[in-house]
Amino acid sequence: MNSFLSRSLALLTVACLSACGTQAPVGQSVSGPVVYKHVQSSQIQRAAVAPALYEVAFSARQNAVFVASSGGFGEGAGASKVLRLDPKTLAVQAEITLPLRGFGVVLDDASNRLYVGNTTEGSVTVVDTASNRVVQAVPLMKKVKGADGKEKYPHHFRELVLDTANDRLYAPGLSSDGSSLYVMNTRTLTLEKELPGLGAVATGIALDADNHRLFVSNMRGGLFEVDTRSLNISKSYDVAADQMLNLAYDPKARRLFATDQGLSSISERRQKAEPGFKPTPGNRVVVFDADSGKITTSMQTGDGPIAPLLDLSRQRLYVTNRGAGSVSVFDTSSHQLLQTIALPTHPNSMALDSRNNVLYVTVKNGRNDVRGSHEAVVRIAF
Repeated sequence: MNSFLSRSLALLTVACLSACGTQAPVGQSVSGPVVYKHVQSSQIQRAAVAPALYEVAFSARQNAVFVASSGGFGEGAGASKVLRLDPKTLAVQAEITLPLRGFGVVLDDASNRLYVGNTTEGSVTVVDTASNRVVQAVPLMKKVKGADGKEKYPHHFRELVLDTANDRLYAPGLSSDGSSLYVMNTRTLTLEKELPGLGAVATGIALDADNHRLFVSNMRGGLFEVDTRSLNISKSYDVAADQMLNLAYDPKARRLFATDQGLSSISERRQKAEPGFKPTPGNRVVVFDADSGKITTSMQTGDGPIAPLLDLSRQRLYVTNRGAGSVSVFDTSSHQLLQTIALPTHPNSMALDSRNNVLYVTVKNGRNDVRGSHEAVVRIAF
């Protein structure tokens, strides 16, 4: 691994662990005109629940919020857990201790299963949400010996996506040396396939179940389409958005939303290492035609956009802005910014209770907070 890629991966590992993706909401029909009313402070609840929070999921079936806590890093770090929260009060109802450190999550509500990505340990842990118990930790890769002679996992996981029709879970494994897509069979809890060729630092992922395709983006301006029947890359694009972190897919309009971060630290390193490289603007959401890979429009966000979450029935797109300490609310029809909601310090991932129009956001601590102190889950009742 060259020095530029090594430094970039170090930066991106921190960013990616802090920027795990977003739970896709279950679609609910909403009758009448779609009118947005600005959120007031009285509609926002905040609770500090555990250290090192990452992704969050809402279960309509269990009427509960689930959030992953890695427990922290280094000596003295606590155990990693999934916390079950009351969806109205955010009080902790149960703590599920994980065998490995958990970060990203994805929920299969119909099957009472929560899948937790063990980002740095090459595996996925399966949790039973009805009994609040760990089912199994599923290894998806083996350690390899690096140039320094040390053994380590070749890829890191962050976002997870479920394909319930095919009993699969998809997980991009990111690396500066080249990324792979890991495909886990959720029925047998085994690795079905590792698909390489996704370029450097693949982070974003979104499923178009109706058209049997999976989209994966990387942090070098690469966008890939994977055929979920053959599990091969069917299309690839070089696009004018070089720091695509997370993706969201709109099946009705066949369009793809991508957060283009625009971190100056990454752009500066690339400019030094790659003569002639010109970074894209960043701090925006880029909208793609999913069939052609062409950018149709972009929307300005706050600094450091992380996770996009679509509420299709209400024509809303929510975006967490890590650097700005806010959540942007957009109208997906007009692409207009409707509101910026301040949630200091670092809003991270989101989940939506679509039926009750309630958004849950994990908020990470800043530099001035006590190291190892609890981080927050925020409830926004629209």
